[in-house]
Amino acid sequence: MTLGRNEALALWRRLLLAGMGSPTGELTQRQLALLATLYTADGPHTVRGLATGLAMSKPAVCRALDRLERLGFARRKEDEADRRNVLVQRTVKGAVFMSDLGDAIERTLEGSEAGAAGRGRA
Repeated sequence: MTLGRNEALALWRRLLLAGMGSPTGELTQRQLALLATLYTADGPHTVRGLATGLAMSKPAVCRALDRLERLGFARRKEDEADRRNVLVQRTVKGAVFMSDLGDAIERTLEGSEAGAAGRGRA
């Protein structure tokens, strides 16, 4: 599927709206990026590694994690091998949330492709 600028922006808008249900709509882009990284990239994840990988400061990662922990989507744990590191772990609640969000995105993309196919026949 090749999209023009306006079609790409319209798709992005639909994807944002698909995720607007609580609590997705309450998460910032940074929090969503961090959560997506936890659930799509191989771990183990550390605060330092997440900060580097996401081009964020460690304090920004910690603030995002504070929110994700309050929602039950992630948890921090001391690294027993190196107590200077803090490991960031997935949770069952976070996995369910990401699965539901992925399903909503998939439905939105399928609807977008169906709409594009219909426009192509017109």
